[in-house]
Amino acid sequence: QVQLVESGGGLVQAGGSLRLSCAASGRTFSTYAMGWFRQAPGKEREFVAGITWSIGITYYVYSVKGRFTISRDNAKMTVYLQMNSLKPEDTAVYYCGARRTSPVGAGWGQHYEYGYWGQGTQVTVSS
Repeated sequence: QVQLVESGGGLVQAGGSLRLSCAASGRTFSTYAMGWFRQAPGKEREFVAGITWSIGITYYVYSVKGRFTISRDNAKMTVYLQMNSLKPEDTAVYYCGARRTSPVGAGWGQHYEYGYWGQGTQVTVSS
């Protein structure tokens, strides 16, 4: 069993930065692959970034490559999403999810494979 709690969201101007955190509980956290998703009003939940549990292989949606960085600290049971050069189109509720398997490529976006989700944190980027 894994419980996830996101934090770090807020209001920022375009071009600014935020770092989101996803704190996990559960003794098996280090064996889960972790993903960040986001959902804007009226839109479907969209995959943003993922990281495998072992050697930390990362994967990003094209729109955030070079701007966002996902990382994890298994000792602290926390996953981070560093977001730089934020744009108004990044505005959304951001969720972290945990899954047993480490996918390849587009498989990261299969939200139904994530067995655990946090409650989300709002990110608003003003122009």
